[in-house]
This record gives sequence, structure tokens and C-alpha cells, in this order.
Amino acid sequence: MMKLSKKEIQEKIANLSDWTYNENAIHTKIEFENFKEAFSFMTRVAFEAEAQAHHPEWTNVYNQVEVSLATHDAGGVTQKDFQLAKTIDQLLGEE
Repeated sequence: MMKLSKKEIQEKIANLSDWTYNENAIHTKIEFENFKEAFSFMTRVAFEAEAQAHHPEWTNVYNQVEVSLATHDAGGVTQKDFQLAKTIDQLLGEE
């Protein structure tokens, strides 16, 4: 999969909620009510990520989850990253 240009990334990121682009990846930070909700969300994303064969870099501290998406094989952000970001946003909408 081909790496997207900065212009393409900026155009696509405008369609996402609370995502930013820096350090050659797209990022979001999500705050939940408690650890259980954060971990449950991560579990739901894990199933979707596995189905898409594309896995996030993320951290979790108590009720906060930080997600970074990049396609390492392509050396940057690709359509796969935006597909997973859209899935993450959809899962958040179901919360």
C-alpha cells in the first residue's frame, strides 16, 4: 500500500473526529469514565484491527487511551490507517 502525501492526509483527517497528524502518523486521545470502559473499548478495537490485519500503537493509563496509526511497511500513513481510524470513530459513536 502506498504512503499518502501530506496533502492527502490533511484532506482525509478533516473527516475524522479529534485526530491529528504529526510524526508521520495520525493520533487521537480518548478519555473514558473509568479503566473498565477504556479497556473494553480497546478490546473492541482489537477485534476490528485483527479483522483488518492492521494494528494500532497505543497506550492506556487508567481512563485514557492514546492511539497512533501508521503503516510501517509503507513508511507512513496509508489508506489502511484511515480505515482503522474510521472504525475507531464508529465504535466511539456506539459508546
